Amino acid sequence: MTADISVTEIQPVAVIGPTATGKSDLGLDLAERLDGEIVNIDAMQQYRGMDIGTAKLSVAERRGIVHHRLDVLDVTETATVANYQEAAVRDVEDILARGKTPIVVGGSMMYVQSLLDEWAFPATDPEVRAKWEKVLVEGGTDAVNRALRERDPEAAASILATDGRRMVRALEVVEITGQPFAASAPTIGEPRWGTRLLGVDRDTAELDERIARRTDLMFSGGLVDEVRGLVGEGLKDGVTAPRAIGYAQVLDYLDGESDLDYARERTFIGTRRYVRRQRSWFRRDRRVHWLDGADPSLLESALAVLSP
Repeated sequence: MTADISVTEIQPVAVIGPTATGKSDLGLDLAERLDGEIVNIDAMQQYRGMDIGTAKLSVAERRGIVHHRLDVLDVTETATVANYQEAAVRDVEDILARGKTPIVVGGSMMYVQSLLDEWAFPATDPEVRAKWEKVLVEGGTDAVNRALRERDPEAAASILATDGRRMVRALEVVEITGQPFAASAPTIGEPRWGTRLLGVDRDTAELDERIARRTDLMFSGGLVDEVRGLVGEGLKDGVTAPRAIGYAQVLDYLDGESDLDYARERTFIGTRRYVRRQRSWFRRDRRVHWLDGADPSLLESALAVLSP
């Protein structure tokens, strides 16, 4: 690590907030103005081939700006917060060492906290983990969600009800530590490296419309074919990738468990529900300077916040 780097010289910028608010464009604009490189902090954009359903920027759309933590996992691999944290810390410190500005962009809540607040994760217990994984396999996500609601309602409210792996991990931590899952989270203080946090949000009705348009574009733009191709690469064998919003719904469609319109509707509803959780999570962080994604002077507003 490069502990001798002074954050007074270069401070990273984190552009965070709900899905579909305009974070990616602002991140690119800031990278151009601040001589920066992008560090992705969207869990599912780490997967190779998961492009349409994650709204991943194409290479052409990246404006020649270097992006890190994109396309680093196969769909059969498990995405974990701890592994992301270790790799992203190296990326940020390498960017700083080269005299450039890290621009951290995305909305995966626990990933943001792990990177910026140095989250130290509780140890794992194979027997406890196996017990809850058995509940997941035999009873599905509904079963582990019910168990988590009984033991830790706050954790159940903050984790997607379809995210079986994270619910299993929360149950494991609660059982091992005897404390709520949130008790293992770090105390909110000075962000690592003196990172400045910018939050991008929009009016709820407008954001719902953007989510609806994005969902329609994904389905009309080839999401089903993308998922069908990823099935051939082992998507169903993965733990985290097949549970991503959009991908899980299309897999149900391909398996004959729903029709396409229902898959599209459930993708929209799942995304909208996730956005509400993101907003609730990020709004609790008083270090975040909030910006309106609909502001035509968004870049200028962001730069004004970042000015000394």
